Amino acid sequence: MEELLYDLIDWTKAIKIINSEHDNPHSLLGAHVTEKGILINAFIPTAVHIAVKITGSGQVHSMVCKDKEGFFSVIIPGNKVIPYTLIVTYDNDFTEEIRDPYSFEPVIDPMDLTRFAGGIHYNIYDKLGAHRMEINGVNGILFAVWAPNAVRISVVGNFNNWDGRRHAMRRLYDSGIFELFIPNLKSGEIYKYEIKIKGGLIVLKADPYANQAELRPNSASIVCNLNEYEWQDGTWIQERAGKQYESEPMSVYEVHLGSWKKPPVKDGREFYNYRELAPMLAGYVKDMGYTHIELLPVMEHPFDGSWGYQVTGYYAPTARYGTPSDFMYFMDYMHAQGIGVILDWVPAHFPRDTFGLANFDGTCLYEHKDPRQGAHPHWGTLIYNYGRPQVSNFLLANALFWIEKYHADGIRMDAVASMLYLDYGKKAGEWVANIYGGNENLEAMELLKHLNSIFKKRKDGSLIIAEESTAWPEVTGDVKEGGLGFDLKWNLGWMNDFTNYMKCDPLFRKGRHGELTFSMIYAYSEKFMLVLSHDEVVHGKGSMINKMPGSTEQKFANLRVAYGFMMSHPGKKLLFMGQDFAQYAEWNEAKSLDWDLLNENQNGKLNRYVKELNKLYRSYKAFYQLDYDERGFEWISCMDADHSIIVFIRKTLILEETILVVCNFTPVVYKNFLIGVPFAGKYKEIFNSDKVIYGGNGNTNPRQKQSKKLESDGRDQSISLTVPPLGIAVFTCTPVIPN
Repeated sequence: MEELLYDLIDWTKAIKIINSEHDNPHSLLGAHVTEKGILINAFIPTAVHIAVKITGSGQVHSMVCKDKEGFFSVIIPGNKVIPYTLIVTYDNDFTEEIRDPYSFEPVIDPMDLTRFAGGIHYNIYDKLGAHRMEINGVNGILFAVWAPNAVRISVVGNFNNWDGRRHAMRRLYDSGIFELFIPNLKSGEIYKYEIKIKGGLIVLKADPYANQAELRPNSASIVCNLNEYEWQDGTWIQERAGKQYESEPMSVYEVHLGSWKKPPVKDGREFYNYRELAPMLAGYVKDMGYTHIELLPVMEHPFDGSWGYQVTGYYAPTARYGTPSDFMYFMDYMHAQGIGVILDWVPAHFPRDTFGLANFDGTCLYEHKDPRQGAHPHWGTLIYNYGRPQVSNFLLANALFWIEKYHADGIRMDAVASMLYLDYGKKAGEWVANIYGGNENLEAMELLKHLNSIFKKRKDGSLIIAEESTAWPEVTGDVKEGGLGFDLKWNLGWMNDFTNYMKCDPLFRKGRHGELTFSMIYAYSEKFMLVLSHDEVVHGKGSMINKMPGSTEQKFANLRVAYGFMMSHPGKKLLFMGQDFAQYAEWNEAKSLDWDLLNENQNGKLNRYVKELNKLYRSYKAFYQLDYDERGFEWISCMDADHSIIVFIRKTLILEETILVVCNFTPVVYKNFLIGVPFAGKYKEIFNSDKVIYGGNGNTNPRQKQSKKLESDGRDQSISLTVPPLGIAVFTCTPVIPN
């Protein structure tokens, strides 16, 4: 028997397995039919005895130890592989019966490998990562990872004492994917991949496709089943697919979950759980009248101070606030309350943490090798190699993953400009031109077009939004016509101009009047979303209230007219948390919002004002139905820089739904101020930011105005009204039909 076994064993392979250097251990381990019978080999370090138990007959065959490191073999009569288990006794006298992980055929289909190699496997997340499944009646977990340049990869965790010799994976053909099915492993196990790279160095890596991760500072991946949660939002998803977002109201509340509200200090916890946050946040958002929330990245990240924008676990919601099922509950609850959820997503760069994607298999696998292409010098992060199909597939599938698995209503893509420009944030000599000598990242452009095309084909109502900070053309243009294909683009040009204008002392605003009106020159070049986001209230920029000039009373009045103008301007809206009750302090991710300010007179009134503003916005179609149609907006007066007053109308295709908006950006009350109106009719004030209930002084227009045939602002008809100081007044317009 000894000599027969020796002759049957391929010792070249055996030595590589013993030395943890074989990338296809299944070719030797497990059961193999030979001319002499069925050869079964097992390599289990620290085992002192192993026996093979035939599943059908119960017969037991002792294996022979062929190497003291734990290599055992036995030859069994027969000409067909049959099911068996291994009875293993270890050097601590512990004995267990296990299914041999090397007794299973490959699981991932060759077609999956082909699609992934071509960058078009849009649900590759169902194949790579760790997934519970049943094979030949045996339950277990299939692990799969892409690391083409690895010498050997093993799955390690508590279940095998983090011993990389025990569960070496098999390389699937020339795909660069390694897989291993480990029987009887259950959800909740922590694991990493132990990768031996060329040169012999061993590194431990978290699973790029892991669905759950440990709470920082720990960094292991966790086996997780995403198919156990029972969703209740079928009606929401169905109705969403039938909506036309361009003509729907969209007022977004931007939220960082960890600092929106924190548990009392006495609780001894850093954060609320997703399930605890859901009713609290939904209650506030619903009461305030927002249509959506947008979450700063909830994907797993190691550093709190990155706010989630330096991701290490792209397929795992952060453990800071709970488990994947907890986050599913959060999303489900929001939908039950009629609130859409947009998730921030970061495909522009990733951090250098050694357990993450950086230098994943000993080579620059996800990033470019040349640091001029693969690194952001100012951010200290790495740039994806978008031209590598498997890398682009990782990102394409990830965006779709959050729509499919977590029912997200939209993805807001961060830092798109840094993807589009090869020289973004770089000096001369720090970047490499494209094949045409330009600074456009052609591979990133293709990725964005590809992704947006897929989103459009889904026709499920989910949106994809770009934060693009330059004047790159046709960001929301049709891909078929050369555009990038996004649904919406953040209007950062408007944000910069408008905040600069609002920070200026009203005495000098007339000299900057163009900053107020310039946005309408290009308003229809893209499908814009107007934003006052988290980026505007950090890094010494001050909170929104503290950007405003003047006395405390004037600061609040300035903020009211600013929010009013934003809400009535064409485009969807976004406001960062805390700014709707005028938090004084800059946002700090380590602290809760200053909710006590709601008890303060001015702050509480401003909060009520924003609530009423959202209600106004959602109540009148003119504010949103033709956001991206030039017929939806018309200037009445945009040249009155001396008074810093602008007047415009918002329209639908129905004349009776016209809304008149008057904004005054000086602290002066104008009585009997004459403005032109679009047609003869009655004009009724329905909203005024200077109401006492909002913290103003009551300079309103309580009586309905009848237009007169008196020319003003180039119009035949006009009305005389009280224009509130640092205020906005909104009127419905009812045309009078001549006899």
